[in-house]
Amino acid sequence: MFELLQYGFVQNALAAAVLASIACGIIGVYVVVKKIVFISGGIAHASFGGIGLGYYLDINPMFGVLPFSILSALVMGTVSKKSKIPEDSAIGILWSLGMAIGIIFVYLTPGYAPDLMTYLFGNILTVPRLDIYLMLALDLVIVGAVYLFYKEFLSLCFDEEFTTVQGVPTQKLYLLLLCIIALTIVVLIKVVGIILVIALLTIPATLSRKFTHDLKRMMLISTVFGIVISIAGIGLSYAIDAPSGATIILVLSLVYGLVVFGMEVFEGRGALN
Repeated sequence: MFELLQYGFVQNALAAAVLASIACGIIGVYVVVKKIVFISGGIAHASFGGIGLGYYLDINPMFGVLPFSILSALVMGTVSKKSKIPEDSAIGILWSLGMAIGIIFVYLTPGYAPDLMTYLFGNILTVPRLDIYLMLALDLVIVGAVYLFYKEFLSLCFDEEFTTVQGVPTQKLYLLLLCIIALTIVVLIKVVGIILVIALLTIPATLSRKFTHDLKRMMLISTVFGIVISIAGIGLSYAIDAPSGATIILVLSLVYGLVVFGMEVFEGRGALN
């Protein structure tokens, strides 16, 4: 295992795992506590339009998905709050629209679209150095935004009506949170892909909630879980020659199931005593 560390692609994969875990560990907590998993999934899938645009313009698809995901977040957030259309219906429509736009752009792109499956299902072992730098920059933006607006996001997640009464512009704050979620999705795409990104965004945060309800501790525990399990998933995928993104999610799901089962058994024995 240690011999593998001399290879550049393994070093990039480990760096990507750490950076992705930091992003999903922090923002995933807001997604779980605020109960906006569905809209986060909508942003993730709609961002495929940006990937298709990147292929069509012959640029790095990551640079296409970045503005497209933020635009998707703003549109979904605005429509879900102000439109008379039911929120789940509006998200479903925009979700499908983004995917459709991406498919059309890919179809219109001359030749073959390389690494398209990587953006759909992820492959952390193929993350290039340029994407690592992009992920690092996005992580810094995410951490900085959460540091600056921690109290406001805390109020928004637990008591939005009271926050509004206090004169805080909750609509703008909500859109800002969705934009940060969009940035997090961009960080996670090359790790697990658009299809599986919502699992990495929610499972570590949901798991951390089993141990504490303090928001800062949840973020820390979620980040640690993400790093450890992502690295374990990379090792397992390499050992069994399986897709890395799916293997990471499989390991995450198994760990979550074991923890929940173990805690229920432990609590059951405590109740009997």
